[in-house]
Amino acid sequence: MAKRYLIRGARVLTQDAELGDFDRGDVLVNDGAIEAVGHLGEGIDAEVIDGTDRIALPGFVDTHRHSWQSLIRHVSTDWTLSQYFSGVRGVLGKAYEPEDMYAANLIAMLDALDSGITTLVDWSHNNNTPEHADAAIQAVVESGIRCVWGYGNSNDEWLPISSIPQSRDVVRIAEQWFPTKDDRVTLALAPRGPQFATEEVTLQDFALAKELGIPVTVHTGDGVWGKGLPVRWMAEHGLTDEHTTYVHCCALADEEFDIIAATGGAISCAPELEMHMGHGKLAALRGHARDIPTSISIDVCTSVGGDMFSAMRALLAGSRYLVNLAALERDEVVDPLPLTARDVLRDATRAGARAAWLADKVGSLTPGKRADVILVRTDTWGMQPLNYPVGAIVESGHPMLVDLVMVDGEVVKRDGQLVGHDFARVRQLAETARDALMQRAGVADPGLWQPAVYENR
Repeated sequence: MAKRYLIRGARVLTQDAELGDFDRGDVLVNDGAIEAVGHLGEGIDAEVIDGTDRIALPGFVDTHRHSWQSLIRHVSTDWTLSQYFSGVRGVLGKAYEPEDMYAANLIAMLDALDSGITTLVDWSHNNNTPEHADAAIQAVVESGIRCVWGYGNSNDEWLPISSIPQSRDVVRIAEQWFPTKDDRVTLALAPRGPQFATEEVTLQDFALAKELGIPVTVHTGDGVWGKGLPVRWMAEHGLTDEHTTYVHCCALADEEFDIIAATGGAISCAPELEMHMGHGKLAALRGHARDIPTSISIDVCTSVGGDMFSAMRALLAGSRYLVNLAALERDEVVDPLPLTARDVLRDATRAGARAAWLADKVGSLTPGKRADVILVRTDTWGMQPLNYPVGAIVESGHPMLVDLVMVDGEVVKRDGQLVGHDFARVRQLAETARDALMQRAGVADPGLWQPAVYENR
């Protein structure tokens, strides 16, 4: 049974335009939901959580992460996008066993929670057998995170350009794991889309999502693969609507952003990864200019870190860099800045909830929404003196400052430590699975491995 908590005396960044922020405020949580926010007075019957020297804000929403790749963290830090396809798809993905999916997803979800990400869209596209999918979902459920589990494909179905039809095992999964659409873990479809599959297969994939009545998250605008007007093709075939979130969008044409705006879609940007791997221009400014809900994601922990603080900084700096560079070439000065810290914090919370189809549940500290709340410490050298809390979160925040995490009104991290999970056990599970995976794949030293470039496009 969910408890009643009162977070007392915190700096509160509600991400609710009507409520605003509080220099010193309270957050009352009751039965898994936010009951009240503001100056709530004394005499409230609840367990008090001291918010002194803490910033309270909604949990972050990561709208696109391939969590199964957490076993192979950082192996592609120095790879191109083509090498990623060659190494991860051509070698490692097919070597995964179901227990690897479980170990990878468990450590991925706990990593996310530890850093203040309370909702994650798990883009699970290595479901080589039904047992792989079951193991991945089991780990998500056990972690305690809020998750939209995006059923993707098997490794063999994913190598572009694929003509292999989507597996219909997702029908079983929907019935077995997701009998209702109101649980903490819900279902979406993560099809390959027109960039990475044939037109016929793409139409079949989207029809399957419609049959199941679930939303779609799809890659578009990924580097050279994304320059063929994939969103325009989707619009021409009736595949663009408010239930679709478009991942990356870096190489899309302006008319395709117009289509997303007109049809009610949302965008997921993975800024650090996109700059590393040559996806194209960051999409946030073009999304914001059209009032498209523009969210932030991590994408692959094979290349980048798994926390939202780093992703927010990458989006802010990368977007400003594009505008500043263009202005410098014209001998002009940028004024005002095209993107603010408030913008990117909104993208990491409220816009993320919209892109994950959960805007009515999370993303802001609005009374009536589910209580996904985090507290970030400010009593540290790098946060004091605290002048601009939003700027401090975005530019000086990091996972070690996340003091408390609450999901659905349940405390999953307290006093800087995850609750109910043994780090040593999960680490050993992941390391054992990693060692066996690398042996099966024939990779002796993943830190030195440089796969060949994948050419099929």
